[in-house]
Amino acid sequence: MDLNLVRLFVAVADSGGFSAAARKLDLQRSSVSRGIGALERTLDVQLFSRTTRHVVLTSAGRALYAKVAPAFVAIEEGVTHLAERGEEPSGSLLLTAPQDFSTAVLPEVLAGFTQRFAKVEVRVHFTNRVVDLMSEGFDAALRPTAGDQPDSPLVSLRPGKISVQVYASPEYLARAGTPRTYAQALEHQWVVGPGDTHRANGRRPRSVAVASDDMMFSFECAKRGLGLAALPSFLAGDAILAGRLVLVLAPQRDLFLCLVHPPLQHYPRKLSAFRDYLVEYFRRHPLESPEAPPT
Repeated sequence: MDLNLVRLFVAVADSGGFSAAARKLDLQRSSVSRGIGALERTLDVQLFSRTTRHVVLTSAGRALYAKVAPAFVAIEEGVTHLAERGEEPSGSLLLTAPQDFSTAVLPEVLAGFTQRFAKVEVRVHFTNRVVDLMSEGFDAALRPTAGDQPDSPLVSLRPGKISVQVYASPEYLARAGTPRTYAQALEHQWVVGPGDTHRANGRRPRSVAVASDDMMFSFECAKRGLGLAALPSFLAGDAILAGRLVLVLAPQRDLFLCLVHPPLQHYPRKLSAFRDYLVEYFRRHPLESPEAPPT
């Protein structure tokens, strides 16, 4: 059955006639009349009693109307009031992000975003694994990356650069000495976090005390003297001020914060607003550190 014919039927019943329904649907009266005739032939029942002056539902028509009209009302209301069709960004924005970045940076980002876009509800799923956004239903992911994203259908935006530097606790340096080059650093004991920021020219450190997939865990281990650690400068700043960490070496390369999301023909306003806000936020609050390593 062609559901467009059922839509015609509901319009005629609501409007009280073919002409009124035709005006409502921006159709010719003859098209409406032919459509109702086709529906009646399909159902093998007469839905309207027609006179020269009136079109009235038959008992079969009233029974059909009682069943289908509420469904069409619900469909029209659902489409009309779909949150993402509005001019103002709204609806639920489902993000995934690594725990370490989320704890250190994301709350401040979201504080400004949700204040500006009060109708957007942000839901964040914390994980250090690479989430399949399309199959798991996420709008976007925040991911640190050392370079371009691998071949992927996802759309990638790099709103911020993350300065990664080598740090250690004063206690560790007093015990093991302070390396002045990466070659010397690789002879030390290390705390290894996610990614390969601890590598130098493809070489791994000779000794790894602890390895994990969580940067916050590496950060806490480094503060407790377990070894050198390559950490984002935004994470280490307060620990340096408190005397818990010392900047040892400048990075050999930087990480980039990437926002990735599935390719869409029509981007929902909530996602476009979040993309634009991230670019604006990290332009005003760069993640790079102005610090220089000691000489």
